[in-house]
Amino acid sequence: MTAILIATFLTASVEWVEAYTIILAVALSIGWRRALQAAGAALLALAALTAVGSFLLTRIHDLAILQFVIGVFLTLFGVRWLGKAVARGAGLKKLHDEDAEFAALQARADIHDAKAAWFIAFNGMLLEGLEVWLIVVALGVQTHHTVAAACAALLALGAVAAAGMVLRKPLARVPENAIKFTVSAAVLSFGSYWILESLGYAWPLGDATLLALFIFYLLGGLALIRLYTAKPSAAKVI
Repeated sequence: MTAILIATFLTASVEWVEAYTIILAVALSIGWRRALQAAGAALLALAALTAVGSFLLTRIHDLAILQFVIGVFLTLFGVRWLGKAVARGAGLKKLHDEDAEFAALQARADIHDAKAAWFIAFNGMLLEGLEVWLIVVALGVQTHHTVAAACAALLALGAVAAAGMVLRKPLARVPENAIKFTVSAAVLSFGSYWILESLGYAWPLGDATLLALFIFYLLGGLALIRLYTAKPSAAKVI
């Protein structure tokens, strides 16, 4: 359960940091009250999605099918994050820059329109939160700790909000790529473990296999970073 809570907290932290950048830009344009109203509406939508998603998944009474479905979701999520983290670590893709994102948002013409800015904040919070929703539902339902996973996501939200209230600027110093790299390895571990288990494979080490898979994906990711970094002819991806 500890690993699940840590993975959820770290995933949520990265997504809330990106959402905070959007909310901050909107708040400085149309005021904190309207920006927070938009963020609150998005959080309510995410809470409803979490409840509905958890309910639908728990209606799957065949545990093997449930494991397989959740395993596929987590594997796709983990591969996406690991691929981005490897590309950024190898210099093939620019590191995510919250300061640059903030400046780009402030330069948008529609951010000064009250209605348009409200929807920018709402959509930003909702879209960033959807990945949090996926992790909370997938890890929570499979392990019967949905409430605990949701609390970890909310704790991350509180931590980011507190930091934002103190600094009142983009949280650019958060090591997003390192967090995404670590979380992707953990999520891939759960995903691949549950997929093969759902297909009838008995892991020789039992649950201890999760740690072995986590190390495997970490080392594999680091090897890919080193491989692509060593290629001087690698094209830069913006």
